[in-house]
Amino acid sequence: MSYSTVIRNATIVNEGEKFIGDLSIENKFISGIKKGSLSGSYDNEIDATGLLLIPGMIDDQVHFREPGLTQKATIYTESRAAVSGGITSFMEMPNTIPNTTTQKELTNKFNIANRDSLANYSFYMGATNDNLKEVLKTDAKNTCGIKIFMGSSTGNMLVDNSETLSQIFKNSPILIATHCEDEATIRANTAKYTSKYGNDIPFELHPIIRSEEACYLSSSKAVELAKKHQTRLHILHISTAKELALFKSNLPLKEKHITAECCIHHMWFNNSHYAKKGSFIKWNPAVKNESDRVAIIDALKDNTIDVIATDHAPHTLAEKQQNYAQAPSGGPLVQHALLALMELVSRNEISIEKMVEKTSHAVADCFNLENRGFLREGYFADLVLIDPNKKQKIIREDLNYKCGWSPFEGDQFSSEVKSTFINGNLVYDNKQFIGNTMGMSLTFAR
Repeated sequence: MSYSTVIRNATIVNEGEKFIGDLSIENKFISGIKKGSLSGSYDNEIDATGLLLIPGMIDDQVHFREPGLTQKATIYTESRAAVSGGITSFMEMPNTIPNTTTQKELTNKFNIANRDSLANYSFYMGATNDNLKEVLKTDAKNTCGIKIFMGSSTGNMLVDNSETLSQIFKNSPILIATHCEDEATIRANTAKYTSKYGNDIPFELHPIIRSEEACYLSSSKAVELAKKHQTRLHILHISTAKELALFKSNLPLKEKHITAECCIHHMWFNNSHYAKKGSFIKWNPAVKNESDRVAIIDALKDNTIDVIATDHAPHTLAEKQQNYAQAPSGGPLVQHALLALMELVSRNEISIEKMVEKTSHAVADCFNLENRGFLREGYFADLVLIDPNKKQKIIREDLNYKCGWSPFEGDQFSSEVKSTFINGNLVYDNKQFIGNTMGMSLTFAR
């Protein structure tokens, strides 16, 4: 049975334009988009006067912790939090327990998401020093990429064997996404400060331990390998100004073989925040200097950096309240990612058109996503309505994360996600979750 919705009088932001108009939905898909009014009758009409209408954010890097780490998060809880934050699709990382390093474990994740995920989903296949045969079996149509940790990781997922790296870069059937930090550099820095402070190292030293040098050594090695083998390489969470020289801005995204991602926390925080936030902003790679933060935003604006992600990586509050050596790196971000970006828009650090490009359009282009990431007729209706004038303070009681905390607690935001549509279904509206419709598995045109 066909069901239609029209969203009227919205300020639509899409493909570099901003205009007041209407958008219609029929079943799962956008059926019309127009400056001014769409004619015809619809089963449901939504007056979006004063609201922004944008394509849902596609987050190419999250850690939803299932299976094996479900005390921190599950695919259900974190997809729910993502939807409340206007994220309509996610790509999830393989450092769960067991690690997603076999086709069997990869299939298991897809099965869990098919049952439990409110948002659309895909999963990375994880590489190790000894699973090349499994990596090469990966289905390019349904899997977002191959993930290589060229830095510390969970379990067996640090890939530090040069021959293995070369073989993966040479033979990977799809995009390779890398976490780039040089492990030897980090171990040496950690030993230095442990000898001075024991386990209670000041959190302010985190960007010194996980240094600019550690990032650059590893990311430059990845770029060198990609150039040698003509690999489709995507470097995750760029955190330093120095690394930006590794990337080109003068090519259209679809022609790039090497692309880069930055994350919300590296756009929002700097090393001055460690004094107050401590472990709550302990991430790998580390939040670094204000000059790095500004350089990252500038690199987004000139297309040196291609996409924005969250690297959502929750841990329990008890885990994060430990000393430096014991407190794990990572934190929850999906619920407030778009709102933090909206703050940067309000500060004139980035335009809303560029924000939409880097959270939706460019992610779709980067991964060759099918029929998502744009407000176009015939594309899946993954949409977000944002009230740009609805102030809110971030408090623990409003959080949808299983871990129950946020690095933004106490911060004031000037906008709010009002509604989220996924595949044409209204799944979140006015702080309420609607129905029990699950998301879909993403597909890729490869």
